[in-house]
Amino acid sequence: MADELPGSVLFACSYNAVRSIMAATLMRHFYGTRIYVECCGVRAGDVDGFAVEVMNEIGLDISSYHSKTFDQLEDGFFDLIITMSPEAQHRAVEMTRTMACDVEFWNTFDATIVEGSRETRLEAYRQVRDQIKKRILDRFPMGPAPTV
Repeated sequence: MADELPGSVLFACSYNAVRSIMAATLMRHFYGTRIYVECCGVRAGDVDGFAVEVMNEIGLDISSYHSKTFDQLEDGFFDLIITMSPEAQHRAVEMTRTMACDVEFWNTFDATIVEGSRETRLEAYRQVRDQIKKRILDRFPMGPAPTV
């Protein structure tokens, strides 16, 4: 089953402040070093405090992450790019015109647009986190742990 996993995955969204960071962190949590995982945005933004909080709720710390853009990536080649916003999808398609790389669009809700109480906003971020987690586990087979 492990051979069904891509060697490298890039998660991309608009600001690299919520969705792509959550996705990359969850992917690393579930697959460790079996898959090289990176994330970026069309533009760089500060890591969102609500995203930090809902990831902390499940024991994952993203507070020290520094967002980056497509242009700041150290490695420009990935087996799979998963985009989480229409803007990132457009940028990824442009980037991969001349390379053999699959691009998947995971239309993912932007929790930053939710207004209301702190709890209402946190609930929106939790829903995004849980949707991304489910999508990752559905898309990538866990398989047996690697043997040493």
